[in-house]
Amino acid sequence: MPPIAEPAMRLSLPGEVTLGGLLGDALEANRAGRLSHFITDEHSPAIALFAPEKVAANEEGDWYGEHAGKWLSAAARAAARAGDAALLGNVRRVADYLISRQDADGYLGNYAPPRRFMVPQPPKPVSWDGAPALRTWDIWTHSYLILGLIEVHRATGDEHYLAAARRIGDLCWRVLSDGAVKITDLGNHFGLSATALLDPATELYLATRERRYLDLAELVLAQIEAEPRNRLFSLALAGADPSEIATGKAYQLLWNLVGVAKLHRATGDARYLSAVRNIWAAVRAHHLTLGGGPWGGVAHRSREVFNPAGVFSPEAYVETCSTMAWIQLNRELLAITGDAAFAQEIERSAYNDLLGAQAPDGEDWCYYSFPNGRRTHTTYWRCCKSSGAMALEELPAIAYGVTADGALAVNLLGASTAVLDLPGAGRVRIRQEGRYPLDGPLSISVDPAAAARFAMLVRIPDWANGARLQVNGERFAAEPGGYARIEREWRPGDVISLDLPMPARVHHAVNRNVQESLAPGGEPVAQEVLRRDYIALTRGPLVYATGPIDGYRLAETVRVADAPVAVVDGEAIQLHPADRPPIVFEPYFRLGDRRDGIWRVTWLGLAPPVPPIQAGN
Repeated sequence: MPPIAEPAMRLSLPGEVTLGGLLGDALEANRAGRLSHFITDEHSPAIALFAPEKVAANEEGDWYGEHAGKWLSAAARAAARAGDAALLGNVRRVADYLISRQDADGYLGNYAPPRRFMVPQPPKPVSWDGAPALRTWDIWTHSYLILGLIEVHRATGDEHYLAAARRIGDLCWRVLSDGAVKITDLGNHFGLSATALLDPATELYLATRERRYLDLAELVLAQIEAEPRNRLFSLALAGADPSEIATGKAYQLLWNLVGVAKLHRATGDARYLSAVRNIWAAVRAHHLTLGGGPWGGVAHRSREVFNPAGVFSPEAYVETCSTMAWIQLNRELLAITGDAAFAQEIERSAYNDLLGAQAPDGEDWCYYSFPNGRRTHTTYWRCCKSSGAMALEELPAIAYGVTADGALAVNLLGASTAVLDLPGAGRVRIRQEGRYPLDGPLSISVDPAAAARFAMLVRIPDWANGARLQVNGERFAAEPGGYARIEREWRPGDVISLDLPMPARVHHAVNRNVQESLAPGGEPVAQEVLRRDYIALTRGPLVYATGPIDGYRLAETVRVADAPVAVVDGEAIQLHPADRPPIVFEPYFRLGDRRDGIWRVTWLGLAPPVPPIQAGN
């Protein structure tokens, strides 16, 4: 077996970290809301789908079975981190029920026998998303069940949950290695909705070290490459934009890349990491809102696909499922590389588009969020309600890490506590206090069990020019965009003081169209035929938005000087355009108390420049 690559950073374990502040409030709302009420036992509607009488009649081919695995993943983590015995009891009951329904061959889905992924289906029609002739999300559902059962095993230590996950993996291996069924025949978007099996297959290998699960993941990747309209791996290696891979479906493409990143961990093959980093860089440069959510859907039949690089719209669609997958991809890259850039992307997504999609009660979520658009809480069955819950439960583990050389890294800034074991230093307690991300000063208490020498890595965001970092009054360098490394002998009661300047920042974006052609002699001709310029505001990691302009208009065009005047007023920002009263902005995530139906306006149009007066006019 190939050696599992040692990560640059070990992320925290359940129970080691307690988040406070905004993220802690969101986690507790999630645990007491969605996770405690959506599913409680086998009679909950999302689990009743697996009852024998319903399975026997299910010819519909939809994806609703995914909720079982998603809930198991999120609820098992929440129960473990919070010591919630009642929730853990629900998790065990549901997992045990599902295992009792598992067939002898390992099948654990909710499809009638003729529609199961093991049965070859008629050839699929030529369609924009490569959909099979009959809708099928069977592999998709099983992929989430594998991940959910592995998470229950971690939370309980009971081997029969891992054994059930292995039986699913064994069935997938038998079916796909037999040759009668290919993974790209089993999912939409030229296979992306089925090839997401890459992630759970590799996770099974990492959990068990059984070679056949690594073989399964590599077989899936080989079958991806055999589909000319997908070829995710080779196109990513070649530097393709994600909009050019399969249909560019954001959620599913990013989830596939999580699997490719785990393949790097499992094999050490540098090509896997190169492919993932190429797509990460393209998404970061061209396909994120200011709030860190992957967006698409402009002038396209699907609201959930990446648009070509360079396309911008203030009405961009951000699917909460895609935000979850982006956070998970950055989690993998953070562990593999230890690079602060990935932690910053997680923090940006979490504080803006993720919190901005969750309702305060922890029950409701937005399927789609928009920089400029109406907040709409989605229906009971929508995928994003479970994805949002999963994404939140990723955050405690990401908040702190221990590097390969024994340094303790502070990845997420904001109120929290952690108790971690450091090699050679023993148990260390960390406590962050402050109002971040609403304000810049942070106090980080470092309390080893006894005096010990080790390094602390404190992430300094790339926007934090002029950051000040001190330990017990002694100044240390704090360059933006990485970790400040403080190596010293730490004693109980030592305190790191971090002050992050948070002026308002003005961002510019352009919606433009360039007509390209060739002149008669073959010379290229390019002419800009459409252009609309926009500005938006951030402060620290937070994106800011306003409600309907003057109480009723859903857009505004403003004229500003060369340097727009944006004044911080407490937790609000006042933008002072020319020729009109100031417009007040507040953090995007909490605008309108996160009520269903409120409007958020992030981007304001810029008035075109006044054309120069022509001579003779």
